[in-house]
Amino acid sequence: MRVVVCTIVHHPQDARIFHRQIRALLDAGHDVTYLAPVSSHDLLTERTSPHLHVTALPRASGRHRLAALLAARRQLSQTAATADLVLLHDPELLLTLPRLKRPPTVWDVHEDTAAALSTKPWLPRALRPPTALAVHAAERIAERRLHLILAEQGYVSRFRKPHPVVPNTTYVPDTPAPPGTDRRVVYVGHLSPDRGAAEMTELARLLWPHGIGVELVGPADARARKLIEAAQEDGLLRWHGFVPNDDAMRMADGALAGLSLLRDEANFRHSLPTKIVEYMARGVPVITTPLPVAADLAERHRCGFVVPFRDPQAAADAVLKLDVDPGLRAELGQRGHAAARDSLGWPADAKQFVAQLEEWAGCR
Repeated sequence: MRVVVCTIVHHPQDARIFHRQIRALLDAGHDVTYLAPVSSHDLLTERTSPHLHVTALPRASGRHRLAALLAARRQLSQTAATADLVLLHDPELLLTLPRLKRPPTVWDVHEDTAAALSTKPWLPRALRPPTALAVHAAERIAERRLHLILAEQGYVSRFRKPHPVVPNTTYVPDTPAPPGTDRRVVYVGHLSPDRGAAEMTELARLLWPHGIGVELVGPADARARKLIEAAQEDGLLRWHGFVPNDDAMRMADGALAGLSLLRDEANFRHSLPTKIVEYMARGVPVITTPLPVAADLAERHRCGFVVPFRDPQAAADAVLKLDVDPGLRAELGQRGHAAARDSLGWPADAKQFVAQLEEWAGCR
């Protein structure tokens, strides 16, 4: 099967797109053409398969999206002609499709796009309600014309017909790394105000007198960058910037805790932050805010702490409990790893994902 995978918004090494879905397709023996905003160094160490073909596109960012959309349309027009299936990862890419002759096309729905508009500083507040209405209309049209895959069970109610859910599970090591001797907490993922950038910089200030470090791994938007760079200059935390997912998760090994201090935004309320599943898989205790799915996972499996929104002191108190009680730290980590191993492993979902694409492409 020849599959064209396209994104103009996500990082080319996005964990769901590149490290899970594309890897699953390659492992199943399929050919993948990947259209993504690749820079010269992004994929050089990853392009080890002769079945993966990468084409660079401009990145869509803020209000600067037209050039990326036009480039994506041109490349999709060329590559879709010989493909068995097209897999899209951004709602913006739906705009490239109306006149495009194409094989079966799939939209992987990653987020509640309309709800996420409230976190986009580049979109004026006055335009958010009409833009949300336009998004809902586009989703209804897409549902009639395309195949849909949903990343969250919570997205099911947004659509009129049933669609397969391929959740954001992860690879789970057989044995997690033991707790480390270094005293640090980690965050892995995109950094922005709605994802707790201010809370984590304040947490770093609170933990510094206790000799506990805060490490942030991931790209940051302009607002978060100002806070993080100032804290790093003061020696309060360490920011690594973007690190490929496999390497980023190894950096979490042995940490006191993994952080997920997301704020109470509509886009997050029905979603499971992938980072929580990844911390659990590595045997790292979780500290999360009380978003419903995240809190349920931490409490049901007794693998971490749930702290109030916008409360760095509560997060610091949780870290200090883990710091003074190695037994508790190990117990929470072991429970998280066991839960991830039993029910949150990607390989089982990978089989379902590949089988569904093969069926839509007429290859089964």
